[in-house]
Amino acid sequence: MLEKNILERRELVLSDAESMRSAAGAQYEPTRSRQEEASDSALSLQRAAPNQPSPPADRGEGASPAGIKQQNRSLLRRRPAGSAIGALLVATTVGGGYVYFDYLQHFESTDDAFVAARQLSLAPKVSGYITAVPVTDNEHVAAGDVIARIDERDYRVALQQAEAQVSAAQASVGNIDAQLDVQQAQISANQANVDQAKAALVFAQQQAARYEHLGQTGFGTVQNAQQYTSQLHQQQASTESAQATLKLAQRQIEALKAQRESAVASLAQANAQRDQAQLNLSYTTVAAAQPGRVVSLAAAVGQFAQPGSALAMFVPDEIWVTANFKEIQLDKIRPGDTATLQIDAYPGQVIRGHVDSVQPGSGTAFSLLPAQNATGNYVKIVQRVPVKIIIDNPPSDVALGPGMSTVPTVRIDPSLSIYETLGRLL
Repeated sequence: MLEKNILERRELVLSDAESMRSAAGAQYEPTRSRQEEASDSALSLQRAAPNQPSPPADRGEGASPAGIKQQNRSLLRRRPAGSAIGALLVATTVGGGYVYFDYLQHFESTDDAFVAARQLSLAPKVSGYITAVPVTDNEHVAAGDVIARIDERDYRVALQQAEAQVSAAQASVGNIDAQLDVQQAQISANQANVDQAKAALVFAQQQAARYEHLGQTGFGTVQNAQQYTSQLHQQQASTESAQATLKLAQRQIEALKAQRESAVASLAQANAQRDQAQLNLSYTTVAAAQPGRVVSLAAAVGQFAQPGSALAMFVPDEIWVTANFKEIQLDKIRPGDTATLQIDAYPGQVIRGHVDSVQPGSGTAFSLLPAQNATGNYVKIVQRVPVKIIIDNPPSDVALGPGMSTVPTVRIDPSLSIYETLGRLL
């Protein structure tokens, strides 16, 4: 009985569907296959009797490759434009993805990068009251420009005293030189006296020998022989005295030379004190040693500056980028590779640079407290290695300073990618 009711309802649904197709017109109804009609009949039958079990489907026909191919052909016949657009989108997506992946293989990039510089503190070397501060905050200065001036009067007086000591030391050296000249003359005179005494000694020796011979032969008196012998002894003593005086004068020369060396040393000390006074006077002017910008200016007119106290911070014009690449990115990064830099503060600026060097070690290895991986449990973590990138064309219309975030992109493959080749061709 149940099967009879199902067949009657099925015939009723088929007749209703046939009447609706005839009313809508045959020109709007696409050609339908038997499988589609059977599917529609089964769907209508299920709606008419929801509580009744649906008849088993023909699994052999639905799972056959011929049926699947027929369904695909039916879909293409019903929506040819949509199918073409879908295929084009799939091909475009796959091709664009390959081009993009090929482009990425030519570069290495990181967002862990910052502008770096060797910033320093400007501090005076001498103490005193500040009399002038001709710069202001964030001002760019050239090498030699004055940052601050300290009262120089005390240091100028000290320089004058040092110059006076130099003059006194020079006079002392000159005095000793004059004494040496006098002593040389005295030595010459003593040498002449020695020569004279030696000549007289020779004559006395001859006289004594002559009268001694006459006395022995009986042609002279004993008194004359004794007299000339005594004169010989006196002349010998006079010669020895002249020679001793000459030696004394020569020893005096040595003493004067020692005094001159001491005076020369005093002169050198006075010159050093004068140079130190000149340096202290020059230290009263705090100037920039290289071009850069004055930051955090703390100096003010009337302030008492102590040696070593910070008057301002100074950022040199020589800056670079420290990019902390992962160690797995360093395989093809070499010094000299070109790089582009994007500064977060100036997104419209594209700055060119090149790799200068790669630090021989990770950042943690040079930290204050390096990691001790040999103790406790160990979990491998990819380390980062600082890479120094020099800026080739630093922009002059923007201010770049230490700590500013940047995104460097290093070209590791100089050959053109597919995207770049297409760009040149188009």
